[in-house]
Amino acid sequence: MQQLNEILSLIDSYIGGSNWFVALLLLTGLFFTIYLKFPQIRFFKHALDVVRGKFDESDDEGDTSHFQALATALSGTVGTGNIAGVALAIHLGGPAALFWMIVTAFFGMTTKFVEVSLSHKYREKTADGTMAGGPMYFMKNKLNMKWLAVIFAIATVLSSFGTGNLPQVNSIASSIHATFGIETYITGAILSVLLAFVILGGISRIAAVTEKLVPLMAVVYFIGCIAVIFYNIENIPDSISRIMSDIFSGTSATGGFLGASLAYAFNRGVNRGLFSNEAGQGSAPIAHASAKTKEPVSEGMVAILEPFIDTILICSLTGLALLSSNVWREKLDNKFQQTDLVVLSQQYDDNKSNPNNDRLLLAKHVSGEEKLPLFNGSLEVVNGKIMNSVSLIHARSLAENVMISYDGEKFSGKLEVVDGKINWLDKLVINGKSLIHSSPLTSEAFKRSYFGEKGKFIVSIGLLLFAFSTAISWSYYGDRAMTFLLGPKSVIYYRGVYVVAFFVGSFADTTIIWTLSGITIALMTIPNLIGILILSKDMKSSLSEYKDHMKSKFGADI
Repeated sequence: MQQLNEILSLIDSYIGGSNWFVALLLLTGLFFTIYLKFPQIRFFKHALDVVRGKFDESDDEGDTSHFQALATALSGTVGTGNIAGVALAIHLGGPAALFWMIVTAFFGMTTKFVEVSLSHKYREKTADGTMAGGPMYFMKNKLNMKWLAVIFAIATVLSSFGTGNLPQVNSIASSIHATFGIETYITGAILSVLLAFVILGGISRIAAVTEKLVPLMAVVYFIGCIAVIFYNIENIPDSISRIMSDIFSGTSATGGFLGASLAYAFNRGVNRGLFSNEAGQGSAPIAHASAKTKEPVSEGMVAILEPFIDTILICSLTGLALLSSNVWREKLDNKFQQTDLVVLSQQYDDNKSNPNNDRLLLAKHVSGEEKLPLFNGSLEVVNGKIMNSVSLIHARSLAENVMISYDGEKFSGKLEVVDGKINWLDKLVINGKSLIHSSPLTSEAFKRSYFGEKGKFIVSIGLLLFAFSTAISWSYYGDRAMTFLLGPKSVIYYRGVYVVAFFVGSFADTTIIWTLSGITIALMTIPNLIGILILSKDMKSSLSEYKDHMKSKFGADI
C-alpha cells in the first residue's frame, strides 16, 4: 500500500501538484478576465439580482432555483478547505499566502462564470426527466470530443469518492472523536444513514437540504471567526500589515515560524485557493446545470458569487482569525504525526540570539533551499528522552520538550532511523512542542476568543456541517457523471456504493485516497480548461446575446 501511495504521489507531482498545472488555472482565469472585460466586477450586482430571482420567468425549465443551485455548488466547495486548508496555507507560506488565495479567487470568479455558462448552454434532459449538465456535455455536444468527455466523467466519479466522500467523513469522525470522545464508526454509521436519506431523494431533496444547510453553517462559522477577531482586535492592524508587507518579500522568521519565501507563499496560497473554490475543476457546473432558466449566462452570473463567498469572505475570515490570535507562529503541545517528523543529525538552536545562525539554516531546510544532514542509525531513548545529539523537525519547526512513550509508558530502548524517518512502532507516541497546522491550528485559534475553550466546538461543528454538505454535493456530481456514462439506471447502484464508502471512510486510512483525488481532480480540470478556452468565442457571443436579451426583455442595461 505504501509503495502504491508513493507511485500515485509521483504521478500527482507531475500533474496536479506541478507548477504548470497551477499556471494553467491562473492564466485561464486571467485570460477570460481580460477577454470579457472583468465580468466579476461589472456583473457582480447583476449576479445578486439574478440569484434573488428578479429575472425568473414562469416557463423556465430546470430542477432547482438559482439560489438552490448556488447553495448546492457552495456546499460542495465550502468544506474542510475553508477550515483546514487556510490554516495549512498560512502554516506553509506565512501571512502572504492569504493574499494569494484571495487573488486566485478573484480570477476564479471569471473562470466559474465561463465554465458554468457553457455547461448550462449544452445541458440535456435525461430519460428520467431531470436535467444533466457539466463540462462533459459541451465536450460531447459542441466540441464533438466524446472521448474527452468520458475521461472527464470517469475522473468525476473517482473524485466524488476521493474529494467528497471518504476524506470528508474521516475528517468529521476524527474531529468528533477528538472533541467529544465518540467512536469514529458510530459517527460514520449515523451520518451514513442521514446521507442516504438525502441523496436517495435526488436533486430536489439535495437542493432542499443545501439551501438550508449552507446559510446555517455560514452563520455558525461567521460568529466563531468574528468572536476570535474582535477578541484579538488589537492584533488586526499588525496582521493586515504582515499580509501586505510579505507579499513580495516572503515572511521572515518569527516565533516558532522559521520563515517562508515569496515563491513558497505564492505557490501555497494559489494551491490552497484553487482547492478551496474549485474554479476551473468543472464540478460546480454540474450543480448549476440543474437551475431553472432559459438563459445559460444568467446561471454563469450566479456562479460569480461562489469564489467570492467561499474564498474571499470565508477564507479571509479564517485567515484573520489565525493571524490575529498569533497561533500560526507559536509552538504548542501536541502529538507528533509521523509524516511531519524528521530527525536531523546535529543539534540546532532556533533562538534569535544563537551566534551560529541556526535559525537561517533551519529556515532554508524547511523551505527546501538547502537541506541539512539527516540522521541515520539508532536513537537511544531513556525514560522517554532522546540521548543522541540530534534535532527533531516537526511541522516545519524545531521541536522542543520531546517525550516518547510506548503503550502509555515512557519508552526506553532504541528506535531505528533511516534518512531522518523513524521506523514507527505500533503504540508509539511522540509528544512535544512545535507548530501545528490544518484544523487543529484553527481549533486553537477559536479557543482564543470570547468563547474560550468552547471555541473548539465551533470548529468541530463547522467541520461536521462543511464536510457533510460537501459529501452531499459530490454525490450529485458523481450521480450526473454516471448518468452520462451508463444512463439513469446506474445511479441507484452508484448511490448505494457511495453510502457504504462513506461509512467505511469514517474509520479507514484515507491517505491513498487523498493522493488519488489529486490526480483525478487534475484529470477533470485539464479537459475542462482546454474546452472552455477553445469555446472562448462562443462564450463572448453568448454574453453579448444575453445582454441584448436582458435589455429587450427587462430593460436591464448590464
